Amino acid sequence: MQIGTFLEKCGVFTKECVAYYKAVHIDHLERKWIAISLLVIGFLVSIMTLDAFFHGVNPPSKVETIDSASLHLSSEFAETNLGVQTDENGNVIIRMVAGRYSFFPKHISVPAETPLVFRWVSMDVLHGVHIPMTNMSTMIVPGYVAEVATTFPKPGEYPVLCNEYCGLGHNHMWSNISVIAKEDWVAPAKGGSNHE
Repeated sequence: MQIGTFLEKCGVFTKECVAYYKAVHIDHLERKWIAISLLVIGFLVSIMTLDAFFHGVNPPSKVETIDSASLHLSSEFAETNLGVQTDENGNVIIRMVAGRYSFFPKHISVPAETPLVFRWVSMDVLHGVHIPMTNMSTMIVPGYVAEVATTFPKPGEYPVLCNEYCGLGHNHMWSNISVIAKEDWVAPAKGGSNHE
């Protein structure tokens, strides 16, 4: 369809709507309430748009796929690569796998007050992950890698809970994260991972 034809059809449609609006009798008070309603809607949409723009809130644009049936064969999510690792730049990356009815590894230790990148995959069905008292909450969709950046503000024990019903054993699906003071945390050896 030509852009000119499309714009012409839009113009005709708009003129017909305006003509219909003028032809229908709307009370003066109703017109005021319609105007107020449209202004409120416009105001709320503009607030959401500006907030999303200034705070960098947007839908995920980095879609990364993976074959859930062969996770154990992938280099990144092989059993030896799960858990906490540091890359050559010193960034802390945590790779975890969700499966009925557990998170793997079951326990990890991470430093407090340090930017962390969690990379999650599911080996079977849709799972959700939630860590109370943090901003960490995401869905783990089979066939996709879920990546979330977070920081734990203080040391302590943080439970990892599945918040998406995944079957009869859903209520037993949990894991644990020990957050250790930054100065006391020992990075895992190169090529190793910090999990039990």
